[in-house]
Amino acid sequence: MSLLALRGKPELKIRAIELRRQGNTYSEILKVIPVAKSTLSLWFHDVGLAEHQKQRITQKRIEGQKKGAAARRSIRINAQNDIWSKAKDEVGAISRRELWLLGIALYWAEGSKEKEWSVGHGVVFSNSDPRMIRVFLAWVAEFVEPDNREPAFSIYLHMTKAHLIGDVRKFWSRETGLPASRFSKVCFKKGNVATNRKNIGLLYNGLLRVRITRGSILLRKIEGWVRGIDADIAGSSNGRTPPFEGV
Repeated sequence: MSLLALRGKPELKIRAIELRRQGNTYSEILKVIPVAKSTLSLWFHDVGLAEHQKQRITQKRIEGQKKGAAARRSIRINAQNDIWSKAKDEVGAISRRELWLLGIALYWAEGSKEKEWSVGHGVVFSNSDPRMIRVFLAWVAEFVEPDNREPAFSIYLHMTKAHLIGDVRKFWSRETGLPASRFSKVCFKKGNVATNRKNIGLLYNGLLRVRITRGSILLRKIEGWVRGIDADIAGSSNGRTPPFEGV
């Protein structure tokens, strides 16, 4: 609406000022008064507001920002869940060989390695992510010799979280499907939890260490398998075809 047209409608300005003094925001007023936002700014230049009116407007602005943030978060979560669902379907059924390779790669990344100055210590896999623990235990059940498929477990927990040990044992029991009695050994870490870490609240369940007893030979086999993966990748990476479109 032009300024010329507005001169003939002073009631709009009067009504807009009334709404402003009632503590309405610009957005709310524009829904009632069909003018440009710059026109409202001009009209309200000399309009004084009481403290409670300013507080009401500020509170409405904050609530609007929260609603906008919640809406954006909802959109992001829906998009994320859609991506997760499609990506999950792309995995399909995992073959025995794929599980074998998965376990080797997991251990390569997170397992304890044999050093020249420390040999024969066996297979030790540690992680705080129960999904990784489950994959590794499935690998153990499938590929470790039958008489050595009952690994020993140790929970590593910060001393400041010692009071949570009962809940932590239940957590690892639930995530692995094993009885809580299998997680009786607990090692407490001294000192303060690193201040930059985010998993120190109710979601903190420590780190689980899985040890295969009499596993020194298995450890050396894993090292050999790792070398085989490395050799294949190094020798044929240039001509490798992506597993599916989009990669």
